[in-house]
Amino acid sequence: MELIIQLIAGALGGNAAGKGLKSADLGPIVNSIIGLIGGVGGGQILQQMGGNASAGLDLGVIIQQVLGGGVGGAVLVAIVGALKKALVK
Repeated sequence: MELIIQLIAGALGGNAAGKGLKSADLGPIVNSIIGLIGGVGGGQILQQMGGNASAGLDLGVIIQQVLGGGVGGAVLVAIVGALKKALVK
């Protein structure tokens, strides 16, 4: 269930970053795919840093996964968008 939350949050974060940073926008499909990857990565990193050993899905775990997934997706879209822009020049 945590993986699904990370994927959804990552896709939303990736698309939000693409819309907010026009120079990093890669289109909705590519933003979503990159956001999915970044969402899982960001969620896992935050989970490891937090050391949350509780089993189940309490509110704290859900918030942690949404934040980690959303931020991870947004950051990865921004990075890939900046790299694409730099390589096109």
